[in-house]
Amino acid sequence: MQVNALDHVNIITDRLAETCAFYVALLGLEQRDAPPPLTPQNAQWLYDKQGRAVLHINSTDCPRTYDRAVEPGRVTGAIHHVALNCSGHDTVQARIAAMGLEAKTNFVAAIGLRQIFVADPNNVLLELNFFGD
Repeated sequence: MQVNALDHVNIITDRLAETCAFYVALLGLEQRDAPPPLTPQNAQWLYDKQGRAVLHINSTDCPRTYDRAVEPGRVTGAIHHVALNCSGHDTVQARIAAMGLEAKTNFVAAIGLRQIFVADPNNVLLELNFFGD
């Protein structure tokens, strides 16, 4: 198993359009609708020049596989999770079981993505993403 790269940062907001416009203007990112089952009204993804969705901007009412309270408007309170692009899905699953950790899984069929959500000892939520693995 290896971490290939930081995948994205997820920001929860009650000002979806304003937040997207800020990052597009500041960082020159390209705004696109998130894949289904998310909708344009509850999730927008912002892509870098290499076509990677580096920021996921979600409304406060956007459905989440791993739901937890966040506080939009507080410094770093709106960060929901840190996502890592990984390989070695089965190895990670075995390690999670061996460590006795609680985890949630998800599959996003529209983009062929398997996900594992697990919290670190400081309760930082990690989203481990496996594309085609």
